[in-house]
Amino acid sequence: MPALVLLGAQWGDEGKGKATDLLGGSVDYVVRYQGGNNAGHTVVVGDQKYALHLLPSGILSPDCVPVIGNGVVVDPSVLLFELSGLNDRGVDTSKLLISGNAHIITPYNVTTDKVTERFLGKRKIGTTGRGIGPTYADKINRTGIRVQDLYDESILRQKVEAALDIKNQMLTKLYNRRAIAADQVLEELLGYADKLRPYVADTVLVLNEALDAGKVVLFEGGQGTLLDIDHGTYPFVTSSNPTAGGACTGAGVGPTKINRVIGILKAYTTRVGAGPFPTELLDEDGEALRRIGGERGVTTGRDRRCGWFDAVIARYATRVNGLTDFFLTKLDVLTGWEQIPVCVAYEIDGKRVEELPYSQTDFHHAKPIYETLPGWSEDISAAKSFADLPKNAQAYVKALEEMSGAPISAIGVGPGRDETVQINSFL
Repeated sequence: MPALVLLGAQWGDEGKGKATDLLGGSVDYVVRYQGGNNAGHTVVVGDQKYALHLLPSGILSPDCVPVIGNGVVVDPSVLLFELSGLNDRGVDTSKLLISGNAHIITPYNVTTDKVTERFLGKRKIGTTGRGIGPTYADKINRTGIRVQDLYDESILRQKVEAALDIKNQMLTKLYNRRAIAADQVLEELLGYADKLRPYVADTVLVLNEALDAGKVVLFEGGQGTLLDIDHGTYPFVTSSNPTAGGACTGAGVGPTKINRVIGILKAYTTRVGAGPFPTELLDEDGEALRRIGGERGVTTGRDRRCGWFDAVIARYATRVNGLTDFFLTKLDVLTGWEQIPVCVAYEIDGKRVEELPYSQTDFHHAKPIYETLPGWSEDISAAKSFADLPKNAQAYVKALEEMSGAPISAIGVGPGRDETVQINSFL
């Protein structure tokens, strides 16, 4: 049985939640393998809308086991609040598993994130201020707090005090902030221990045994390819690896066990935060895409920057992730445009460039080269097959598929759970 990776092929916010939830009824496990509560999914089930920030989208499928892998950074207060909200709405969250090796976002990580962004001023990265980056930095510096540390107070105290010895020097002497008391941090973290205990497990063992037993496991990436710490538009990126390789390290499974890699691709392009964006529209079309598409961040509440589809980025995502399929979302948002531009290449220093430049400087100066495709005016939300789409919508999808380098196997034609045209099965 297959193991699938499902990830964003642009700058995030492509509609991964809907795609994951669509597959959730057919898979046994859904695994978040990186990121934290800086990611967000909106999932619509019937007339109910769910905003998920840290939990895997599969938690809404009653027969699926949702897993938070070792590569995720966990804010316990956010996780418990999210679980409580779902329980209040009648969602069974008892099957959730959390890796004991996942790192904890501490109060001092959140403080560090916020004061650093303010200190950078115009040079700020545009983080969510939720402590994600500083927590990953602590992980790499080997000064991080893991979920399993909550169950050994002696080790936890040693780690918190060692971390604060350094961070309080920075907070007081560089940022002119008050020092953080170790006892206060310890009290807060220890208060989460019993509440999280029922969910903590050796998820690496669980997932590998599940795969060996023929179970279907779906690995769900947060953010998107262009926000990957190694392969994204550095430094305007997240602090982890949303690309397909991150599923192996962030969940503890070998690459030979992954059968399919599905990229979620919006029918236009958006991004949140600072950084280069060649097809960004600062005009009426950009505002229309934002309004019709409801382009506001699930986690941040920030308006998303909007632009036309960028085939250069799509090709790059195909290459970096080894994509086998695309799930094209929000095609319905483009209904009503007479003509729809698509970026097919860039102009950089007077030269046509058809692949994503590796140089940060070149990408900052890239100007989109567009081809214009005819639009459509018919409502497509009731489409159940590819043939139900207007001819021009079909042509648009086929053009994007040819430019992007992998088959488009499903199309989102509306926000609802059932508003999807399935062309090829993912399983």
